[in-house]
Amino acid sequence: MFSGLQVLLCGVLRINNFTQEKAMVVNFALACASKTLLKEVFENLDAQSCPNNYNFHMHTVYSDGKMQPSELIQQAIDNGLKGLAITDHHNTGGYQAAKKWLEDWKSNNPGIDVPYLWSGVEINANLLNVEVHILGYAFNPEHPSLEPYTQGKPVTGSEYEAVNVIAAIQEAGGFAVLAHPARYRKSHFDLIPAAAELGIDGVESFYAYNNPKPWKPSPTRSQQIQQLAKQYGLFSTCGTDSHGFSLLQRL
Repeated sequence: MFSGLQVLLCGVLRINNFTQEKAMVVNFALACASKTLLKEVFENLDAQSCPNNYNFHMHTVYSDGKMQPSELIQQAIDNGLKGLAITDHHNTGGYQAAKKWLEDWKSNNPGIDVPYLWSGVEINANLLNVEVHILGYAFNPEHPSLEPYTQGKPVTGSEYEAVNVIAAIQEAGGFAVLAHPARYRKSHFDLIPAAAELGIDGVESFYAYNNPKPWKPSPTRSQQIQQLAKQYGLFSTCGTDSHGFSLLQRL
């Protein structure tokens, strides 16, 4: 008899409690399908992809944003987004609420195209003795590796180290991405190679550092970061980092 289960799906899933196998395998399979789709999107993003087609950085009232998850998703539908991720700080409550609301909306509005919603989170971490933010995408929110990071507050100790944050996201089946690499006390020319060495999957190449209106990626820094991403074999992602009442702006 089995004492657990091992499934090769975008990696290896190990479950010690056999009674949880069915639900865990289903969740893991869904996360893997979501990750495969997101990989295809990330591989084709450019400076024009955000914010009208995709948006992979936004916050709700579940952290420091102003919109309810339902308001955010309604706006995403109205704006014609193809896909998005809610990346609240240290919790996935906004994503979970948005997911349920979107499922209800789809059942009440059959035949209407809606954006694809990926799981997301933003986690504080230490990299080269500087606090950075690491975005997680397309992970299984119920995976135990993420439990310390989704309690609504930053972690401390070894869990705060970037290498462990990256590993936790990836163990949960997701992608780890360095957020806004040119906003920290150390240069992106130092941070991106260090993050790449730790196994990070991508960097937020297209970001509006000066909050222009209308939103557009900062040209020089975005080009520099995109070049570093290519050099180190990383995905380039984009997002408005919305905290206000519009997905088209940061504030």
